[in-house]
Amino acid sequence: MNLTIKDLTKSYKEKKVLDIDALHIESGAFLGIIGPNGAGKSTLVKILAGLDAPTSGVLKYDGISINTSIYKKMTMVFQKPYLLRTSVFNNIAYPLKIRKVNKNKIHQQINDLMDEMDIQHIKEQNAWTLSGGEAQKVALARAIIFQPSLLILDEPTANIDPASTLALEKTIKNFYEKTKATIVIVTHNLQQAKRLCHDVAFMHRGTILEYGKTEDVILSSKNKLTRQFVEGEIIL
Repeated sequence: MNLTIKDLTKSYKEKKVLDIDALHIESGAFLGIIGPNGAGKSTLVKILAGLDAPTSGVLKYDGISINTSIYKKMTMVFQKPYLLRTSVFNNIAYPLKIRKVNKNKIHQQINDLMDEMDIQHIKEQNAWTLSGGEAQKVALARAIIFQPSLLILDEPTANIDPASTLALEKTIKNFYEKTKATIVIVTHNLQQAKRLCHDVAFMHRGTILEYGKTEDVILSSKNKLTRQFVEGEIIL
């Protein structure tokens, strides 16, 4: 799915938190969004996901404005997993059920994915009893089970341990390799961005200051503020 932004702004009362002149994300891109706290990263991806509306500007998905058909092709995973108070299986099955997928096919798809993610042992467990890492795996499984054209991830590994982080990254990479979906991930983990992303956008004070290949932005940026952020200096 292609995404195109033009003259996009978001304001809360008198404070403008997002101001992006232009941004084009090609279909099949794997984009990482980095930047300091308060840069507008989460606001941007919530707008991309259709969960918030811009104050002004144009946002197109494959050349058209957001509608029910577009919503059905995309999904978002948050830093904190939001799961239904039911079994792991029912959580993962939910996107397929609302899309009227055949019951036998639902069971086959979920079993295959749970095998791949090594979570068969929690299949019947209530999702609200899971550990943080397990819950985030289930949230990701639910997001990718219907093979969305656009997957948005807002710091999905920020609150989980290193082993769970690597497991989630493996699943995300496998999903990308199989589907070539467009993926946008917000991350503070520069090593994660290098491991996963083909391109990186650096945000500061609501704008995108730099956008390019991951190695160019993180390892050899020509932008002073990007370099300061990558090198661990505080940016106000």
